Amino acid sequence: MFYGKKVLKAFHKVSLLFIAAVLCALSLGYTALTASADANSLYLGGFPAGFVLNTTTVEVVGICDVITESGMVSPARNAGVKTGDIIDKINGEEVNKTSDINEFIARDYKKYEISVIRGGESICMDITPAKEAATGEKKIGVLVKDSINGVGTVTYIDKSASTFASLGHPVTDLDGRLVGINGGTVFGSLIYDVKKGVRGTPGELRGAFESGNIIGKAKLNCACGVFGELAKNFDCSKLIKISKGSMDEVHAGTAYIYSTVYGKEPEKYEISIVKVDKNNKDNRNFVIKIEDKNLLDRTGGIVQGMSGSPIVQNGKLIGAVTHVFVNDPTRGYGIGIDKMLSSY
Repeated sequence: MFYGKKVLKAFHKVSLLFIAAVLCALSLGYTALTASADANSLYLGGFPAGFVLNTTTVEVVGICDVITESGMVSPARNAGVKTGDIIDKINGEEVNKTSDINEFIARDYKKYEISVIRGGESICMDITPAKEAATGEKKIGVLVKDSINGVGTVTYIDKSASTFASLGHPVTDLDGRLVGINGGTVFGSLIYDVKKGVRGTPGELRGAFESGNIIGKAKLNCACGVFGELAKNFDCSKLIKISKGSMDEVHAGTAYIYSTVYGKEPEKYEISIVKVDKNNKDNRNFVIKIEDKNLLDRTGGIVQGMSGSPIVQNGKLIGAVTHVFVNDPTRGYGIGIDKMLSSY
């Protein structure tokens, strides 16, 4: 599922509640994950990733003054533009990125009209750009953003198709609606801190991007995660191939997730699959429970930043962690790998 710009113009804020997990071939005890050369294999992910996603909307995050030869003025404030507005059009032309604003304002119009989306409604207003004294350029006095970023997890890599899958759930706004993207870059990441989860308050992993380590380009944000093209120079040699599992093979009982809660080295943690619902319309195909004492001691259970952690049962990749129960951080949901594989 992918919503276009017209729907997304109504969004005021976005949240990037990713759940990070990491997996390499080093020090993970892969006794059950034997390498396979058949076409049913994927490279097991789980390594942390930093996402910089270009949105299809331009949101006003601040109103500022323009210093002119006659003093300070604020064209946006005077016109009635407010923080949280989505800039839709300028003189009838669609605004899709920050640079569009400067381009349209620089044109020699006798009159300027700005259209914004506020609270789901379109509002048009006249605006008079001001000439900045230092540069001579016309400005309207807004601070805007056209991208979002956060830390998440790569679930698997399909080397044969040069693609990757991550998160297991969509990037959404605060109302839970999917955010459209117009590309983006996915970097390697390092987890440097964890806020422990407690009942009623989800925990959080905190990570730093490795700007020189590009995993790939983001292409799609959909109901099953963020997907994209793998960087040509991405090295899979230290990753382990694993067979694809099927929802029909998943059963209640012991399974494992691979996550990193500090640094870049992943660890294997035991979980229980409590319930299986392969036809769940919200892609909540399993209920899982963290059983591993070490993970519980360090994080309290599932925390924001662990979405996309691969779930393995009987040596096969069967899905990814997606959500935590707010009132019980030891439990959460997972999506079946079948759903992710069919999305991109």
